[in-house]
Parts: sequence; C-alpha cells; structure tokens
Amino acid sequence: LTSEEYEKNFAEIHPPFTPNSATAEANRCLYCFDSPCMKACQTHIDISTFIKKIASGNLKGSAKTILSSNWIALTCAKACPVEVLCEGACVYNARGEDPIQIGRLQRYVMDWYVERGMPPIFTPAPKNGKSVGIVGAGPAGIACAAELSLMGYGVTAYEAKSEPGGLDTWGIAPYKMKREDSLNEAKMVERLGATIKTGMRVGDNISLDDLIRKHDAIFLGVGLRTPTRLRIPGEELAGVHDALTFIERVTTRKWSSVDVGKRVAVVGAGNTAIDAVTEARRLGAEHVMIIYRRSSEEMSAYDFEFELAKIDGVTFHFLTAPKRILGTEHVEAIECVRMKLGAMDADGKRS
Repeated sequence: LTSEEYEKNFAEIHPPFTPNSATAEANRCLYCFDSPCMKACQTHIDISTFIKKIASGNLKGSAKTILSSNWIALTCAKACPVEVLCEGACVYNARGEDPIQIGRLQRYVMDWYVERGMPPIFTPAPKNGKSVGIVGAGPAGIACAAELSLMGYGVTAYEAKSEPGGLDTWGIAPYKMKREDSLNEAKMVERLGATIKTGMRVGDNISLDDLIRKHDAIFLGVGLRTPTRLRIPGEELAGVHDALTFIERVTTRKWSSVDVGKRVAVVGAGNTAIDAVTEARRLGAEHVMIIYRRSSEEMSAYDFEFELAKIDGVTFHFLTAPKRILGTEHVEAIECVRMKLGAMDADGKRS
C-alpha cells in the first residue's frame, strides 16, 4: 500500500459536524429534566446544558461545561462507546427515533476550543505552597493534574514515555481519533500551571525517594497492567505480539515499520482485539481472523465494534482456543482445539 492508501484506510470513521449541522442537531435536544444521558455518562457531563449552549451559539460556555466534568473530553467525544452510554440512554430511542448525536456535538465544541488556541476558561486558585508529584501522565494523571492545579497546588507529572497521554496517545486506533487530540489535552493541563516531564520512569532515572523528598503528596496513575500471556508453547516466536504494542506502532503512523504479513490471527474478542484485527486488515493483510474460546454471546467487545470488524472482512472462529503456536524461527501456524460451553464461572461467563 502507498502512504496515501494507508491514510485513506485509517481516516476517521465519524466526520465532524459543520456549524450548521451542529446547530440543527443541538436544537433537536429536548433538554430532559432528568437527563438520562447525563446519568449514563461515566463522567456525568451536564449534557443538556452543553448542548443548549451550542444551540445558543455559546461555544466557549459549552466547552467550560464539558471540561468541568471531563478533562479528556476530546478523546471521549471520539473514542467513547456512546452507543451504549449517553446516546444509548437518549429518550429518542424509546420513540423509535435516532438519538441525539452527543459524541459528535461534544467533538464539535472541543474541536472549536482547540482550534482557537484553548483560551483560558478557568481561574486557578492562588498557589497554596503545596507540591504534588504525579506518576504517569495518562488520563488519570492528566485529570488529577488539572484538578490540583485549579486548587492551587504545584503539580509535576512524571511520564515514562516520550509523550504524555497514556492509552489515549498510544493505544487508540487512528480511525477513531488522532494522537494529536490527546497531546492537545495534555497541553491544556500544562496551561493551567502543571508541569509534565516525559522520559521519566520511576525506579530508572528517578527514584521513589526522590519524589517523596520533592513533593508533599504523590498520586499514582501508572496505567495498564502488563499484557495477558497465552501461556502456551511457541509464544516466544518472532511474529507474536501483544495487541497494545501492535496498536501503539500503528498510532505513530509510521506505516512502513508495521509489517503484518498476509495472514493475521488475533486471540481474544474484546475491544482491543477488535482494534488490532481491524488495523491489520487496513494495513493490507489479506486474511485476518479472531480466535475466541467462547461464543459471540460471551465476547466483551461492543456490538458496533463487532459490526465494524465484520464489515472489514474479519473472519471469526468462535469456540476455538489456541493450543500451541508452531514455527521454527517465525510463527507459521496455530494449533487450536474446539471448545464447548459449560457452566457459569466466577466472571459471570460460561466456562
């Protein structure tokens, strides 16, 4: 594939609203008194209020309403599973009509705010002389840094990677959002007075004792645990990768450095697995498949992610578990065993 073809394959799935279409959509909102969308939002953004401000042309006020509840609002607008959260709770669904496109409206506001240089909309409290060190500048660290900065604390975040943002920068498929969106959210927090130091790994080039001496308190936002291993023979072969590392290589858009080969198998059926297999397909792999030990009823990926993968031509092998990975130096095949469902296990899924 050419660079232009890669960019086309990874273009954002949901285009932004135009000003006219955003205003028209905002005016569809019923501004419900009980706001079921707000209750379904995991950050409890005052959705009715921010949409009403779009309708009245007050986009700066709308941005303030959103950011008052969510410091990674642009990431969430693009990558949140709105179909099962805010939009899924919209009262229009019960009337058989399309729900308000809350995610796209939130993106419209945040794009507007970023494009205008992220002007100040909050006034931090006077400095209180206290200092907080934050380990990790992912979503949790960014949000903590913003809140503490507004409260008057001196904040320094220590991030092991070369750029801040954590999963939002390194682990979300490019057809959902650009990593620049996450980096802009980090810049917004820095404008509140927080300092973000990248390339700083606790235990490597800075010690925990150093942090304790420098700061009055420490917040740990170290992020995801290490990837789950299959614990089967052949897992150490070249060509076997964990999904998050693979996705990270794709998010940097250095297409020539990501060699997926012609046939790709992804083990598991969560949202990360769907991202990985869909990305492999868009990178030019001819045959891509999901191998999952349970059935489609038990898969944890959202329905719209499942549909996206099917549209992209992914093959699903359900009730199939890898037994060993075969190859001499590089992976050549996977030996699997056919499964059948048993009783419910401790996770609430059939074993």
